[in-house]
Amino acid sequence: MSSTAATSANDTAGAASGSDHGHGHGHTGSPLALAIGAIGVVFGDIGTSPLYAFRETFASHHGAPGISPDVDHIHGVLSLVFWSMMMVVTVKYAFTIMRADNGGEGGSLALLALIKRTARTKTWTAPLILLGVFATALFYGDSMITPAMSVLSATEGLQYIVPGFKPWIVPTAIAILFGLFAIQSRGTDRVGKLFGPIMLTYFAMLAVLGVMHLSADPSIILATINPLNALKFFATDGFVAFVALGSVVLAVTGAEALYADMGHFGRKPISISWLTFVYPALMLNYMGQGALILSQSSPAEAAALIKDPFFLMIPDMVRVPVIILALFATIIASQAVISGAFSLTQQAIQLGFIPRMEIRHTSAAAAGQIYIPVINWALMVMVILLVLFFQSSSNLAAAYGIAVTGAMFIDTLLLAAVLFSLWKWPLWKGLPLVIAFLVVDIAYFGANLIKVPQGGWVPLMIGGVIFTLLTTWSKGRELMRASMAEGSLPIEIFAKSAHNSSTRVPGTAVFMASTNSGVPSALLHNIKHNKVLHERVLILTVQVKGMPYVPEENRYECKSLGNGFYRVTIYCGFLEETDVPRLLSTLDLCDGAFDMMQTSFFLSRQTLLASAKPGMAIWREKLFAWMLRNAASAMEFFRLPTNRVVELGSQVEI
Repeated sequence: MSSTAATSANDTAGAASGSDHGHGHGHTGSPLALAIGAIGVVFGDIGTSPLYAFRETFASHHGAPGISPDVDHIHGVLSLVFWSMMMVVTVKYAFTIMRADNGGEGGSLALLALIKRTARTKTWTAPLILLGVFATALFYGDSMITPAMSVLSATEGLQYIVPGFKPWIVPTAIAILFGLFAIQSRGTDRVGKLFGPIMLTYFAMLAVLGVMHLSADPSIILATINPLNALKFFATDGFVAFVALGSVVLAVTGAEALYADMGHFGRKPISISWLTFVYPALMLNYMGQGALILSQSSPAEAAALIKDPFFLMIPDMVRVPVIILALFATIIASQAVISGAFSLTQQAIQLGFIPRMEIRHTSAAAAGQIYIPVINWALMVMVILLVLFFQSSSNLAAAYGIAVTGAMFIDTLLLAAVLFSLWKWPLWKGLPLVIAFLVVDIAYFGANLIKVPQGGWVPLMIGGVIFTLLTTWSKGRELMRASMAEGSLPIEIFAKSAHNSSTRVPGTAVFMASTNSGVPSALLHNIKHNKVLHERVLILTVQVKGMPYVPEENRYECKSLGNGFYRVTIYCGFLEETDVPRLLSTLDLCDGAFDMMQTSFFLSRQTLLASAKPGMAIWREKLFAWMLRNAASAMEFFRLPTNRVVELGSQVEI
């Protein structure tokens, strides 16, 4: 369902120069209430990073020796973490990219749809579309690694509660993950109400633990915010410091969630939560871990603690509740990523990059709460396989980060297109900002590329497979439509001819069409085999536009073709349901209202024949044919009443 040119001024909404939509679309409540709600949903991934990020920075990786936990290195790493969060999360996402919203929505696909819809030229949009699709593919890789990494790292903390628990870490993590995916079909509405308070408590706990150890050496705060310590780290350690950068980035994984979840809470509440609560809590904990290491009297003691500083900084008297709270936080972080995968899939289906899938709505009140069985179980299988393959969070750290940094790099490229093409920023204003972001992104992405032999190939392989599927589906649909359009009759001529040669019967017939030109194959076959026409014939096309929601006044386009024939186009946003009966019930054009008991829906089901025609390689044509066979039926996707649907098949060569 490709987006077409709009006849409405609303098509350029959101492309204004950095316009802020307040709390975005449909946000209710005060900024403070929304800011608290955002803590429970948006910051789960980045909030669980203290469990492993600081530890992994000092570990031995990829042939480089581990970093000695002495004063200079502790200060250097903490300074890197602080300024990474400042540049990537605060400046890049909270202050810049989040201003590039598409009708209040954020995320790579929403940004891509905005660029595609408002671009004046197609010459540079094609490579940007491919980049945006690859960022989407990388997100799926990240959505598999994040639950595995988060839950496994927290489960490892249970060995500090139960002696001899180590052999049970992997089975316990798998059981928790299985339970998490198993409850997805019930919806997260009720559980979601607990997320905010739990995460508030968790971040407060991070801050308190950090302050407890910082009180012995407050000078570490000044050392952390001094960028010279980060520069000194690189000057003295060179390549080893560059390798460590691949682990420092673990502290900012989840930054893209601020942008992707903007539609749920709005830019201002998310920024308020980050600057006033989440960022300080995270940095206090990281500095507390550093202070704990520096407080040791011997290098041997420091080396022992650096292997797991987060869990070892917890006082014995509160160890059990704190570790259990951390485990809950990782489950919440995983839940947010899974829900994000569902939302992203819905957008990709509507924008034509993924085949139709069964989408279940789990909340009558919250339209955004959905469940997609195929995605849920596929993610579960992959997450459990990752846990079984890597066995520990330290091993998984080698795979973690490359998908995130790749998506961040692509976001910067898409942002550059927005700054210079849509917002018309002058070069002197936008270029320094883009260059600064690119330098940071390339440094992190380059450091993570070193991880490829040790596990970084996993998200790249997953991303490559998903990218192939997405582009094959998009290209295949384009070729199939072109093939079906070859030799098709103009609808005006067909309507006059069919009226004169067919018997008319009472009622309404709706023929679903993928494009708003030509004659649907179902209509041709109906005339050929049944030789009858209903009194009112609608040729209906549902088109998804590059905006999240379409205003009701621009929802319908109805053109009378004469003799009871009508060409109808219904426009939907990429976050809206395509419930055709409901949409038709509000349509009072085309010679009166619609009675579903007097309406029949005719669908075309194409059988694809791979051929040597120019277009795609034969293997991709066969892959597209397989995807087409396994796609959810149009009847399910458009919510058509099962007892009012007639399907007519046809064969198409591409």
